[in-house]
Amino acid sequence: MLPETFRCYLVRQTGKDLTDAGVDSRPLRELPLGDVTICVERSSLNYKDAMAASGHPGIVRKFPHVPGIDAAGTVVESTNSAFKPGDQVLSTGHELGVERWGGWAEYIRVPAAWVLPLPAGLTIDEAMALGTAGFTAAQCVDALLRHGLKPDRGPIVVTGATGGVASLSIMILSQLGFRVVAVSGKSQQRDWLMNIGAEQVVPRDEFLNVPNRPLLSANYAGGVDTVGGTVLAAVLRMISHRGGVACCGIAGGAELQTTVYPFILRGISLAGIDSAWCPDDERRAIWEKLAGTWKPRFLMDAVRTVTLSEVGAISKDMLAGKTHGRTLIDVTSGGPSC
Repeated sequence: MLPETFRCYLVRQTGKDLTDAGVDSRPLRELPLGDVTICVERSSLNYKDAMAASGHPGIVRKFPHVPGIDAAGTVVESTNSAFKPGDQVLSTGHELGVERWGGWAEYIRVPAAWVLPLPAGLTIDEAMALGTAGFTAAQCVDALLRHGLKPDRGPIVVTGATGGVASLSIMILSQLGFRVVAVSGKSQQRDWLMNIGAEQVVPRDEFLNVPNRPLLSANYAGGVDTVGGTVLAAVLRMISHRGGVACCGIAGGAELQTTVYPFILRGISLAGIDSAWCPDDERRAIWEKLAGTWKPRFLMDAVRTVTLSEVGAISKDMLAGKTHGRTLIDVTSGGPSC
């Protein structure tokens, strides 16, 4: 028997360019239409979620809004034969937490195509410790491997290293035998980055303090860039012949000021990573890797767990650059479990 109401973290518009947010109780009938209703046990905090929690107009199109691009829990209702009540599942990306209410809630209702069975080898906590960040990191690593990069080609540079995507990329790459150079503006996290797999940590200012030339010393076989802007432009100039870079973030800016020389003189490749609308077959394959040999050994060591009532403050910290690693949200805390 489903309840009449459910708890969620709701973002409301209070005036032009003004919002407030907090834990609220809403009627279950307000959930959007969909094939599968899920009792959410865990969600996570991603940069896009933090922006949504602030009411960012580029993320939130309609108010009131429930953030959360990740959710994992138990099916309670389904009109699709692929799922039945009691199934443990996860849902990430698509329009979850953007165009429709997301995982920072006790219940979500989504199309069946957005739902995956919880992969064998992952607990619900582990699935959300990975979440979209881990899924994106794995896609970045997969892009480098498909480009032909191997550990003996040289080190891989990872930018924005303390963030969720970057830190998980470091863990996966290190686990696969790659030497990883982490670039970060947070010098206080150097030891943490070394502990999760980085061989070397380069301060961001030092990394960017290079001559303004089209090509620089070819220090890296490849790269994972989660920052964009001037950082990505610098990475491209430092990649060796026939190397590759996977890019997935814009925290440092959406503009890319570069030349064609890295591409036509060194033959490097730039792969864009799109997590929200990754094709279903590729999505399943990536999650199977994350549940298997790519599951980071130190995954839960890099995670802190918060409740719905705490996630607003943590979101502000993330936007201010004060967080590192992954934040797991215990949606059931303070309410009934699934």
